[in-house]
Formats: sequence, structure tokens, C-alpha cells
Amino acid sequence: MSELSFDTEVAEEVRPEQETGTLAMTAGEFAALEERVLRAINLVKRERMARADAEERAATAEALMNEQGSTIDTLQKEVAALRAEREAIKERVDRIVAQLDTLEV
Repeated sequence: MSELSFDTEVAEEVRPEQETGTLAMTAGEFAALEERVLRAINLVKRERMARADAEERAATAEALMNEQGSTIDTLQKEVAALRAEREAIKERVDRIVAQLDTLEV
């Protein structure tokens, strides 16, 4: 290939009218693109705020759950102690009733 034909091929590949035809936008098209970009930016902002809010609520719920978990443990221990005390009192009452039965005979 000669140097002249290479230059002609390069010139044919990159034509100014082709380049401007692919890059040219009307003012309306540019405004529509700008509007889409702005909507996308606002959507991302809203989603980030919603995510931050959700993360904050999740952290609060987790802290509350941990706090309630220790409260539940304490209450379970108290219930077990009260049941044991009730059982002891029931046994004492049964003994007293048995003694009263022996006195009446």
C-alpha cells in the first residue's frame, strides 16, 4: 500500500460529517438527557437516605432485642424461682392438712 492510499483510507474512515452526526444532539434531546440524569441522581439520593434510615432502624431494633433478651432471661429465672417457691408452699400446706386430718380422727 502506498502512502497516498493510506491517507485516503484514513480520511475516509474518519469523516467530519460522520463524527458530528453521531455526536450532535438537539437542544431538546440534551434537555431530555439532562432530565433523566437529574431523575437518576435524585433516585440514588432517595435510595441512599432510605437505606441509611433502614440501617438505623435495624440497629435500633437489634439493640432493643438484645435488651429484651436479658429482660426475658431475668423473667424466666424469676418464674422458675416462683414455681419452686409455690411447690414448697404446696408441700407445706399438704403436710399441715395431713396433720389436721390425724388430729380429727
